[in-house]
Amino acid sequence: MTLSLALTAAALLAAEPTNLPAGHPPLGSDPQRPAASQGLPEGHPTFGSSPSGAAATGAMPEGHPPMTGRAPPSAAELLQQLDSMQGLREREKTFEIASSLGKLYYTNGRAADSIPYFLQAEEKGKAVRELFLVQRKKLGQAAVRSPTEAKCGFSSATPVEEMVAVAAERAKKGDTAGAAACARAALEPVLDVESMRANAHFLSGDAAGALKTYERVLEVEPTSADALFGRSALLYETKGESLDSLRTAYAGFEAFLAAHPDSPRVALARKLARMTDEAVKAGGMAKWQATRAEDRRIRASKLDLTPGGPMMAQGPMAGGGLRGGGAAGPMAGGGDTAAPTISQETVQAMQNVERTPELEAQLTQTVEQGEELLAKGRYDEALAAYRQVMPLRPDGRVKAGLAWTLVGLGKPTADRVWGVAVGSDPAAVDQLGETLKAKGDMKGAKALWTKLAASAPDYASQASLRAKLSQ
Repeated sequence: MTLSLALTAAALLAAEPTNLPAGHPPLGSDPQRPAASQGLPEGHPTFGSSPSGAAATGAMPEGHPPMTGRAPPSAAELLQQLDSMQGLREREKTFEIASSLGKLYYTNGRAADSIPYFLQAEEKGKAVRELFLVQRKKLGQAAVRSPTEAKCGFSSATPVEEMVAVAAERAKKGDTAGAAACARAALEPVLDVESMRANAHFLSGDAAGALKTYERVLEVEPTSADALFGRSALLYETKGESLDSLRTAYAGFEAFLAAHPDSPRVALARKLARMTDEAVKAGGMAKWQATRAEDRRIRASKLDLTPGGPMMAQGPMAGGGLRGGGAAGPMAGGGDTAAPTISQETVQAMQNVERTPELEAQLTQTVEQGEELLAKGRYDEALAAYRQVMPLRPDGRVKAGLAWTLVGLGKPTADRVWGVAVGSDPAAVDQLGETLKAKGDMKGAKALWTKLAASAPDYASQASLRAKLSQ
């Protein structure tokens, strides 16, 4: 593959083609014969003809790639061929070719390799950037007009170099407003390249390079969505001990939210803005994180599930108000009907507690303690254990244990909770019977299986509960 063909293919793969002849169907469209009024350039082969047939009808237009009949190369194949070209990075290129090569590497996961080509493309826009900044300064408070209002005469296919020449000519004639408008239009693709280069620096681990490049974009376009969000997010992540940087990040998030209220990143920007503001008020990221860690420690302390801990001994779910610790049979009635309540403070603590391996192990231990207490007929204590675990781990095992505890205590809510446990996970209720049996409470296991068989006859048939009851 020649260099010119490779670069042309790269441009087509990485950017929408914009320089097709007038009336040419878009690439990738159904290759049917166009309407007679549409017409094709002189010498263009007819649709549906073979390469040899095309040659018979006349020569190809100058610069047309040869018709080989083969499919165009894939992005991976093209990149492999480009990599094998010696001195490709150093060769002179137009803005369009350099930017297309950069986009090709960038969009195929090779951020670091895209940067040299992006820089080459930006170099082509250096003069127009300087021209725009000078003309905008001359405008003062006046707004920069659109290229249509300024009658720049640009189309989507106009090369950057041509737009630069038009803007320079306007400036030479003293048309400040026109020069600024045309220069700004010429800078649009350059800003796109700069935004991608900033992202490429970030993906390559160069936070400083990314920040510097985002600043370049914002110098020209203060409301750029990518640059506003990208710079603020990087400042938040890398400059957390600089209050000035955090304030800049916060202002950037707020500006992003104001300028782009429909962006899919609004929710994240709002959250980051809030956290950035909290970090500023705390005196820096380290102090803010320390405060958050202390808050988590306090919340976790309210969930101390160890025997004798505040929740087990006297917390709002410790079973206060229930009848004392006398034993009762699985179907025994009696007892206070008032169920323990959970305070709003504790609910919030549960919702925010950090789920560490240590906490998970502690929850499992508490469930096992509840099952041990059930097997011994100590239903009051078992209820206290299950009430503590339920808000944090409402699985089938815990629901089964809580339901059977309430049945054993004869609570008014027993039937409802039992129905929920059996309806959601009858196998877990069945397994609780096995656990009671293993712990020596065969009477309790049979009582549980009898009630389960009556509540879920279909499950009882499948699980052979009758055979267990005959043991």
